[in-house]
Amino acid sequence: MPRILNFYMDDSGTRAPNREPLPYNKNAREFFALGGVLIDEDAEAAARQLYDEFCARWSISYPLHSVEIRHRQERFSWLALDRFERDKFMSDLSRTLLSLDILGLACVIDRPGYDARYREQYGYRQWHLCQTAFAIAVERAAKYARKIDRKLRVLPERTSKVDDDRLVRYYDDLRTSGPPFAKDSSAQYSPLTANELSETLHEIRFKTKSSPIAQIADLYLWPIAIAGYAPRNRPYVALQSSGRLIESRLTPSQIDVAGSKYSCFELVRRHRRGC
Repeated sequence: MPRILNFYMDDSGTRAPNREPLPYNKNAREFFALGGVLIDEDAEAAARQLYDEFCARWSISYPLHSVEIRHRQERFSWLALDRFERDKFMSDLSRTLLSLDILGLACVIDRPGYDARYREQYGYRQWHLCQTAFAIAVERAAKYARKIDRKLRVLPERTSKVDDDRLVRYYDDLRTSGPPFAKDSSAQYSPLTANELSETLHEIRFKTKSSPIAQIADLYLWPIAIAGYAPRNRPYVALQSSGRLIESRLTPSQIDVAGSKYSCFELVRRHRRGC
């Protein structure tokens, strides 16, 4: 049996392109992100044990949902009641997440930037953002899997049948045709060939939110996505400092072609420069 690297994927934001033009708003963070965590199959048992121990300490029998935790809502509304308990919980959660033998990886697309780049040329024929994000994130995960001599299993969170079927189609296309981007514009990223992807991609299998590692992917995705707008956000810096991002395993020259990808962020970067 081949040794397997698992890529647990979650999404954040709306994957459909905008029907109407989407103007840039410097105060908004409008994005679609797809990604999560890479974990060696052999390391999953230890990760699940740490997850179980954390949940036992806090008497939690429901999923660790990033949105609910951040906003202290629904099953995590109790975090709003006691600041001391909230700080204690968040510190324990951070320690647990940073102690796991996993790496964060994602593709994040700025929606106004995507709209500005493609509306005039493609109009209503713009791709769903998940097509771009899935191809980029999985291809970069496959590069890392090849680097450590592993096959890659792709494990997205189950959503709707329509969206799940899309991901299966994108996965199959990667294996048979390679990345779907124009060769001249994508050459700078040294994409894997269809043959390389076919020999590396092991299978795609969907997970539900009850999966502990899928929940961890959800918790990792948010700070990686927000780093496109706020690269010094505290959770992202903690992941970065602890070597829990894929960039920690790459040389500086490899980061642009194999690290997390921030796509269509030209408007954001222009605003940072004050233009």
